[in-house]
Amino acid sequence: QVRVVDSGGGLAHPGGSLILSCAGSGSLFNNYPMGWSRQTPVKERELIARISSDGRTAYADSVKGRFTISRDKGKSMVYLQMDNLAREETDVYYCNTVGTVPDYWGPGTQVTVST
Repeated sequence: QVRVVDSGGGLAHPGGSLILSCAGSGSLFNNYPMGWSRQTPVKERELIARISSDGRTAYADSVKGRFTISRDKGKSMVYLQMDNLAREETDVYYCNTVGTVPDYWGPGTQVTVST
């Protein structure tokens, strides 16, 4: 069984940066594609970045060029560097496995972009 715990959310100013972290456990964690998703109560959950087990990345158009996903297999960690944040990106952000059955999700970490 895989367990993921996301963290690192908080308050950022518009145009600012935050780094989210995802700690994984379980023997299969490093073999799974991983992603970061976000959701507010009025929107559907959106997968914004993903990384394969061998490090290939893909991004939603809305974050391309501003967000960077990475993973450190030695530490069983996945990161999301978020730059040039906008107010409308205030959301709960989740670390999750991508394309696995079952899928595994972190509890979510709140990101608030505000002055």
